[in-house]
Amino acid sequence: MIWNPRPPRLLVGLGFALFTLVVLSASFSAPLEAQILKRIKKTVTKAAEQESLNQIDRMVRGKVRCVFDDFECIRKNEKSGEGVVLTDDNGQILVDKNGQPVSDSEQGAEIAQDRQVRPGEGVWANYDFVPGDDILYFDDYSGDRVGSFPRRMNFVRGNWEVVEWQGRRLLRNSGPRYAAIEIPLPSALPDRFTIEFEVYMPHGNHRLAVATYSPAADGGNWTKLRGNFFQAGGSGPGSGVVTRERGGPEALTRGQEFEEALSPLRITVDERYAMVYVGSKRVANVPNAELQRSATVYIENMYMNGSDNPIYIGPIRIAGGGRDLYDRLAKDGRIATQGILFATNSDRIRPESTPTLEEIGTMLKDHPELRIAIEGHTDSDGEEGYNQELSERRAAAVRAFLVEHHGIDQARLQTAGFGESRPVADNATPEGKQQNRRVELVRQVN
Repeated sequence: MIWNPRPPRLLVGLGFALFTLVVLSASFSAPLEAQILKRIKKTVTKAAEQESLNQIDRMVRGKVRCVFDDFECIRKNEKSGEGVVLTDDNGQILVDKNGQPVSDSEQGAEIAQDRQVRPGEGVWANYDFVPGDDILYFDDYSGDRVGSFPRRMNFVRGNWEVVEWQGRRLLRNSGPRYAAIEIPLPSALPDRFTIEFEVYMPHGNHRLAVATYSPAADGGNWTKLRGNFFQAGGSGPGSGVVTRERGGPEALTRGQEFEEALSPLRITVDERYAMVYVGSKRVANVPNAELQRSATVYIENMYMNGSDNPIYIGPIRIAGGGRDLYDRLAKDGRIATQGILFATNSDRIRPESTPTLEEIGTMLKDHPELRIAIEGHTDSDGEEGYNQELSERRAAAVRAFLVEHHGIDQARLQTAGFGESRPVADNATPEGKQQNRRVELVRQVN
């Protein structure tokens, strides 16, 4: 089942669609019949799924939603007397065999087990996106009022506002065409950088432009963008690396991910080499992109939408890249990585961590003399004691993964957790908190 952030609409015509399905079965020739029946079946299935979602939503209305292994969230809200309902990592509510929402953590873990994917499994086996480690910008809109424009962005045009859904803050745009925002950075983008955020675009023709400089310098909108920029689009325009009037290669892949749910868009650039990912798929791989560099990232809605088809954007993270892990470890004796991701308040490693874990495993195999300490660190949110214990469990989880999946001798891997006690940046800023939530690898001298 898929979450749709639009207000639920009344289902109409379901009975008529079923009746039509029966009639068409007896009315059309085989090839035409197969095509039409397939479309109607898809419509009926989607309608049934949406009605099921609406029923579950009514049952859990007013309750707090916690990821099944976010024990801090569960404990806190049970203690306060708030009703709790459990979800999986993607926010989908866990239900038992009778269709009832689950609130017991053990039962939730059992149901979620079938949905969990570990790093390196399934579609994540060949996933190779590694986020940058030097946080240039991060905004989850937590410092903004609902209904306002994000205070850390620059308004260009359109109808933008912060909204809240199930405890999450999102940025919503309801048009018009060419609605745009600018994200100011502390300095110009470096040779290597990454951009990440989630997008929901319910219309197949929706698309967003993501550029590494503002076209305001050229006195125009997206049609004036020089060289290459990036595009997030649905089944119509597609996603990837695009250009307009001023040259540069193109690579686009069409898909429906953004039309169905909030889906991650990830961009990585190494000098002229640009790659774009939607979810777990790499949709563009361009070695000779023509990309401008500036201290601004520009996002523009390129399709006419309205209040009935708004676009939603999740937290935005922009980071500079670094040298290869072993080079950095040999030079500095320690490295901090932002590429190992965990479920909220949990030591469960998320599948997006695959590339970073692969790089660490390969490094240890290629350098059998290398011994490292794996350190877990958190930001200052939450209780100090809980953060300490969580950082220890996360460091241990990384070691266990390297031993189990890469065959590394555990005697070469020490672990330690430091909680919030060793910040490397200011916890008073969103970028600082991101920088402090990290796993560090420290070279051990024999």
